Amino acid sequence: MRKISVIYWSNGGNVEVLASKIAESATENGADVTIKHVTDAKLEDVTNADAVAFGSPSMDNNKIEQQEMEPFIKELKLTPNNNKKVVLFGSYGWDDGKFMKDWVVRMDDYGFDVIGDLAVKESPTEKELEMAKELGKKLAE
Repeated sequence: MRKISVIYWSNGGNVEVLASKIAESATENGADVTIKHVTDAKLEDVTNADAVAFGSPSMDNNKIEQQEMEPFIKELKLTPNNNKKVVLFGSYGWDDGKFMKDWVVRMDDYGFDVIGDLAVKESPTEKELEMAKELGKKLAE
């Protein structure tokens, strides 16, 4: 059974909805899933998992959340990630979702294998919720 960690930061609830869909789908597809708000997450939640999903809204000029998610992600730069599979997800409002493109490049640079990403404008649509479920399924495979 694959061990999956879903770690996210959410303020308005949109990223939390996506996190829940990803975790639910991974569980339905046979994975052992841990879902945590980043304030409760530890580095071991990443290092002990077979695959990981990270979620954040776009904030502060097209960047992931800077007070809690950014420091957590930054810790992973010096952690051996051995091409661990990762999914990135989040929401944005006034920008074009550029933060996600930058985040994908960054996680590649950190040694992760980004197998999927999803950036939704404001609240996720039914189609985007289905896409989140597909990401959960990919993590469990």
